[in-house]
Amino acid sequence: MTHYREPPPAERLLTVAEAAELLNTSQRFPRRLIEERRIRFVRIGPRHVRIPESALREFIEAGLVEPVTTRKRRRVA
Repeated sequence: MTHYREPPPAERLLTVAEAAELLNTSQRFPRRLIEERRIRFVRIGPRHVRIPESALREFIEAGLVEPVTTRKRRRVA
């Protein structure tokens, strides 16, 4: 018996074009992420893929860089 990993039933599956629009990139970028296995995706038939919305959020969160806070220094004259 083959087990397939499926996203939760209520989760939205995005097309490559929709993912690119949300990332504000070309369609080539999400396709490259899929090719390099850097993002989770669902294969639909032999040619089509969809990206779970949660996978896109995880990818964005993984690349999030928090700002560095610095203490204000007192100037000594």
